[in-house]
Amino acid sequence: MPDKSFDAAGHVDRMAVAVGLTIAPEYRDGVIANMARTAEIARLVTEFPLPDNAELAPVFHPGERPEERDAGEAG
Repeated sequence: MPDKSFDAAGHVDRMAVAVGLTIAPEYRDGVIANMARTAEIARLVTEFPLPDNAELAPVFHPGERPEERDAGEAG
């Protein structure tokens, strides 16, 4: 369920001023819609429950399985 407490329009307006960005009026609604979608995706990630003993991976290898990486190091 989307988080209704996040003010995407207000956020877009404030951040545009903060970084000196002019958003043309014809694009503002689309920018706000994308910000709301991005916030919802972020909410899903940040609210995902992790156990207290979860550890960060020391190195991230995108698209590579650990067994593939280990095989490459061995030979």
